[in-house]
Amino acid sequence: MTLAPLLDATPAIQIHALAAIMAFLLGAAILWQRKGTRLHRWLGRVWVALMLVTATSALFINEIRLIGPFSPIHLFVLFTYLGIGQGLYSIIVHRDIARHRAEMQGVYLGALILAGAFTLLPGRRLHAVLFGADAGWLPSVLVIVPLLLAAWSVWRRMGRARAA
Repeated sequence: MTLAPLLDATPAIQIHALAAIMAFLLGAAILWQRKGTRLHRWLGRVWVALMLVTATSALFINEIRLIGPFSPIHLFVLFTYLGIGQGLYSIIVHRDIARHRAEMQGVYLGALILAGAFTLLPGRRLHAVLFGADAGWLPSVLVIVPLLLAAWSVWRRMGRARAA
């Protein structure tokens, strides 16, 4: 493991990586703690700010250019903005806790877990940081597959909870 690929990156990539890692860790803590408390609301506000920094900084990362300066992974930026907006609107305006929970969990799973899995592929910077630039596919598969299976399991449980 070496931080050199990240330390050699542009400021946009460094900001994006730091905010995403912090949002990933804080989001996990929020998902496991008691909801509706003052602490939950305070940490939730910090998490939303981190997610907005993560999404906005992604707009300035244009190493893969397929559509002008953007690539399909930039769709996660739109997904993040919409999910955060709908999650906040549902709790602030409608006091709809179930919708708020679903939106915020969806942003966590989609924007952090799913999009984060892409960063672990060979040739990507985080892959080089965690496994080394020449590590190949095996370490990526050993991390990504369980991560996506866990996310899929959580997503299925969320769907059953909403249907009940």
